[in-house]
Amino acid sequence: MSEAPSGAPFEQPASFAFTPENRAKADAYIAKYPAGRQASAVLSLLYLAQDQHDNWIPRAAMDHVAEILSMPPIRVYEVASFYTMFNLRPVGQYFLQVCTTTPCWLRGSDAVMDACKKKLGVGVGGTTADKKFTLLEVECLGACVNAPVIQVNNADFYEDLDGASTEKLIDALARGEKPPKGSVIGRQNAAPIGGPKTLTELK
Repeated sequence: MSEAPSGAPFEQPASFAFTPENRAKADAYIAKYPAGRQASAVLSLLYLAQDQHDNWIPRAAMDHVAEILSMPPIRVYEVASFYTMFNLRPVGQYFLQVCTTTPCWLRGSDAVMDACKKKLGVGVGGTTADKKFTLLEVECLGACVNAPVIQVNNADFYEDLDGASTEKLIDALARGEKPPKGSVIGRQNAAPIGGPKTLTELK
């Protein structure tokens, strides 16, 4: 379960409802499934709720999803607490998810994590006092060939990091900038470092 800041008190909102735009999206997700199988859309609706609510899902949102899908609320709680992509506590404006699985570890994720802790002054699961950053250790983000990698918020991957480039990334985010996502050393997609080694000539 993704929980940050770890152990810190926070306030649960009393109510939650999808915006008209998001309710239309929710209905479209539900319509993909046969009648009586609307519960199959629970992941999509939880993700939609998290996106609407500052990147975390309050209990009121889970109850709202349960009502829409005609599910017992406990079933929605079970799903939300099982998947690490769902945050059940408030997170910072920039949610830094540092992969430490074997490929990232072999290529220096320890230095990346240490740079985050040093720069932010928080441990894993912590949120900075200004609520700008939350730091979390996660398992495989699926970008092993460009390891080490940090995922920022929902979709921005920063790859081929080391300690120094991680600090530069955090500094840029703190200034409100959005550095180009992808490899910080400029490699194209998952091409070899230094450029292609084979098929280098056009025929």
